[in-house]
Amino acid sequence: MERFPKEQRNARVRRTRDVTALSRLALLLFCGLVLACGFVFAAKQHFAAVQYGYKSESLRNERKKLIEDNQRLALERDKVSAPARLEPAARQLGLQPATAAQMGQGNSAKPKKETAETKTSAKKASMR
Repeated sequence: MERFPKEQRNARVRRTRDVTALSRLALLLFCGLVLACGFVFAAKQHFAAVQYGYKSESLRNERKKLIEDNQRLALERDKVSAPARLEPAARQLGLQPATAAQMGQGNSAKPKKETAETKTSAKKASMR
């Protein structure tokens, strides 16, 4: 006994294409593609934000280190240029401290001569 006949009567029957089903399938695929692209874009943005966070933190640490180095170097510069430390170095070079007379000559003599010269030239100009 055979269950399947050797020749089937509906072998030549063809279905018609369902256009609405195809359009729904295309719409569903498009929406899935847009949704997947959105997730990929969001993940990319998230990883970029995390990377920028790490970079920002490392830059903050570097800035803090540079500020500390700057403060340390400024303190060292102040120690090296202190008058108590400069005086022995200047004496080793053969320099001597300036006297009060040396400081007074350079500053006060020039303005007095200039004012006296300007007064005499002003009197000569007024007499002409």
